[in-house]
Amino acid sequence: QVQLVESGGGLVRPGGSLRLSCAASGITLSGHVTGWYRQAPGKERELVADVGSDNSVYYVNSVKGRFTLSRDNSKNMVYLQMSSLKPEDTAVYYCRANRQNVEYWGQGTQVTVSS
Repeated sequence: QVQLVESGGGLVRPGGSLRLSCAASGITLSGHVTGWYRQAPGKERELVADVGSDNSVYYVNSVKGRFTLSRDNSKNMVYLQMSSLKPEDTAVYYCRANRQNVEYWGQGTQVTVSS
């Protein structure tokens, strides 16, 4: 059984930082395109960042320079370090792993940026 479990969300003030973690079981993340998505209230889910099996990383423009995705193959985990957070970063953040059109999602973790 495949599971992706996110953690690390919470309430943070504008300008603050959080690190999200995604722990995988049942699959090997290094063999998948692994990414972080987010969905704000009333909006569609969007890709934030992902990393391919060749370790190339993509970031959506709105988070470039503020967020860093990393993957620890020895722990089978992927992380999203978020800095300089803005209120518009408020959303539920999801971990996703995809290979050959088979995808897996985590349950999501809430990130709220508010003063």
